[in-house]
Amino acid sequence: MATSCAQTLALQSNSSKQNRFMEKLMAKIFCFYDEQSLIDVTFKVSNPTAVVPAHRLILAAASPYFENLFNDEQGNNPDIEINDIDSDIFERLITFCYNGEALITVNNVVAMLKAAIILQLDDAINSCVDYLITHINEFTLQAAYTLERETQCERLKQKLIEYEIKNFMEISRRVEFLSFDVEKLQRILESDNLNITREEDAYDAIKRWFNYDVPARQESLPLLMSCLRLTQFDADFLWTHIQPLPGCELLAHQAISWIREPAARTKINMRFTESRDTCEKTFLVVRQSEMNHNLLQYNKAEDKWQEYASLEIDYTDYETSLKDDNLIFIGGCKSGVTTYIVRSWNIRNKTWQNLPPMKQERRGHLVVELDGKIYAIGGLAGDNVLSSVERYTPSVGWESVSRLIVGRFCGCAVTLNGKVYILGGSNNNGNLKLVECYNPDSNTWTSCADMTECRFFPNVRAHKGHIYVSDKFSANRSQSVERYDPQRNSWSKICCLDAEWARITGLPLDNKLWFFGPPKSDDISSVSVYDEDNDRWVKKCSIPNVNRYTCVVPVALLSLK
Repeated sequence: MATSCAQTLALQSNSSKQNRFMEKLMAKIFCFYDEQSLIDVTFKVSNPTAVVPAHRLILAAASPYFENLFNDEQGNNPDIEINDIDSDIFERLITFCYNGEALITVNNVVAMLKAAIILQLDDAINSCVDYLITHINEFTLQAAYTLERETQCERLKQKLIEYEIKNFMEISRRVEFLSFDVEKLQRILESDNLNITREEDAYDAIKRWFNYDVPARQESLPLLMSCLRLTQFDADFLWTHIQPLPGCELLAHQAISWIREPAARTKINMRFTESRDTCEKTFLVVRQSEMNHNLLQYNKAEDKWQEYASLEIDYTDYETSLKDDNLIFIGGCKSGVTTYIVRSWNIRNKTWQNLPPMKQERRGHLVVELDGKIYAIGGLAGDNVLSSVERYTPSVGWESVSRLIVGRFCGCAVTLNGKVYILGGSNNNGNLKLVECYNPDSNTWTSCADMTECRFFPNVRAHKGHIYVSDKFSANRSQSVERYDPQRNSWSKICCLDAEWARITGLPLDNKLWFFGPPKSDDISSVSVYDEDNDRWVKKCSIPNVNRYTCVVPVALLSLK
């Protein structure tokens, strides 16, 4: 009979009639559970004491743990004690056995995952892990690593690796990265989907990891270097950077031979010879022309700009942040009034969404994103200079954090090594050369070395472990660009920019520093890229027909339609 029934179900599994039958069946089962009807087992759970009724058949079908329990002699008892799971968590997971859903929160996800592992509820485990990954900023990555070590959950381990591959540039700069074991780092580096701009990014990450404990990691270095797409480097890079590393001489020689001797490639044993499937990066510029706002996209292959979208915006002086494919417009002025407004525009589907407003109206403020949180710093409310700081997360909304040491407006903010740096700006005492650093772990601001000059509305970017700064507004024939070294807490000047390239904003692309200048008399905006080896600026295609642009953001080119 059982075989016949199973065959019938299989034949009907795709029919609407069968679907309707299963829906009615499950609805009745839910009814029995809600009404505690036909209950045949009761669990007595401690911490705190509670009684949880259920149906053996449903639980046994949902979990091997319950199936084995009920087939055991002790499992025949109508009352069963559970001592190693919190009563509230246990009841939530029993409910999960009936409807496949459970209320998971940042506060209970650890207990839920551990209990789901004990009860062998694979679907609940998956739900907990998926929740953790999507809420990693609130839960914290460090806590996720700790949980993975405690539970040895394979699903969590795999999902963390996927997250690390997707967010490799950020992860590789965190302290936790330095403690990755060789096996984990190897799995990440081998991935064709490793989210890096250039192969040098992966090389730099390996070197940071290796230098953290050279004696213990020297033996593993050749294995990790072999995970790089070595044939994507030029011969000079291989000769000067790979060949001198202990144990990597052969790797370098093989890759150089591969590049220089195509006919010999069949005799060369290389692990990876093709490039990764990395997303190429490009720029989007928010451009204003009178009251029209639109986005221009940079076509790197053709070195030209093309329109990507038109934006409906009826206010000005907003600040922007790019987060999860959304361009977020924060604060600004509407009809001469400073606003709290926060709106999000999705780059992929080109739609608007209203987000929770800030606690404080702001214009001339500083905006920066760190670890999934957006910070709105200082600015003006009417004529009042602000020192207040607030940050936004989707789960919490806007919340206040520690105030600036010195209030300011029209400065600039940047993130480096897990901290926020703010530079320059102005207040009631005039333009500033003051620099402050915010540590989110301690929620404190500290003063850093002053810039060499006061800078109003400077353009600032972090690049290769340093901070670069120049002015947007300069009347001089040439203006200075200076670079901050956080290790030495010191500033040094680099090659000046011509006056026609004043008012610049720098962004990293192709592991280089790009600068975007202002409109000149012919309404054309200059673009240049910094040649670090020769300390000079190289002109690129200009941005056309610009009265003003408000931001430049790097995005993944291959995902744009």
